[in-house]
Amino acid sequence: MKKIEAIIREEKLDAVKGALEEKGLVGLTVSAVSGRGEQKGLPLQGRVGEERVDFLPKLKLEIICHDKDCSQVVETICETARTGAIGDGKIFILPVEDVVRVRTGEKGEVALK
Repeated sequence: MKKIEAIIREEKLDAVKGALEEKGLVGLTVSAVSGRGEQKGLPLQGRVGEERVDFLPKLKLEIICHDKDCSQVVETICETARTGAIGDGKIFILPVEDVVRVRTGEKGEVALK
């Protein structure tokens, strides 16, 4: 199993969620986050001169999937979240040791559904 953590632009959530649902991948967790990368924030022109907003609002999607679905999930997120501009985000892929369904106590891949 894999955990996919995707940092995306806020305005791309509905498109990404819809594209994943079309492929039968519905389970995900979304968190509001802020951060910075290559663009190092944004310069804003204010009344007293230029200010820099260091951390920009983003969303973090967390998806646990079967190994066989990992490439499809990553490709779907990339295709749907990409604008071609700096700040489109990043995707991190981590191994998952186990999953436990709280309601039933089921463990392993059967607990993903």
